[in-house]
Amino acid sequence: MSILLAVDGSEYSMRAVEALIRFSGRLKDTLLVQVLYVHLPIPIGFATKHLAREVVDNYYREEGHAIVSPFIEKLRDAGIEAREHVRVGSPGETIAHAARELECDAVWMGTHGRGAVTQSLLGSVAARVVALAHKPVTLVK
Repeated sequence: MSILLAVDGSEYSMRAVEALIRFSGRLKDTLLVQVLYVHLPIPIGFATKHLAREVVDNYYREEGHAIVSPFIEKLRDAGIEAREHVRVGSPGETIAHAARELECDAVWMGTHGRGAVTQSLLGSVAARVVALAHKPVTLVK
């Protein structure tokens, strides 16, 4: 079984990984967790005026790795195979796309659990993933 775990480095993401580790004990199949961090894009026109494209790409990779690493380590310490992924884009769309591309059976992610009014005004990555994903989505508060 392959699960996409979308993380943003927050305590909510840590709650999701902890819940996933507890859940994994109930699975009969071997679990592979694809840990994904989605970096919001830097305005490329602005960045490339001052920095080489390789520098910007390196920044994305290094920052993403720093955010994903603690989650990978926690999963591996629990005996779960985990792979790191860092993407750049709109989080909701990128998470849903990655779940399809990586052929995941489900998506897990933490949610800040804001109310309906806040969600409707500001939007929600979790709501966007639920709307776009073609697989089950588990949200952990």
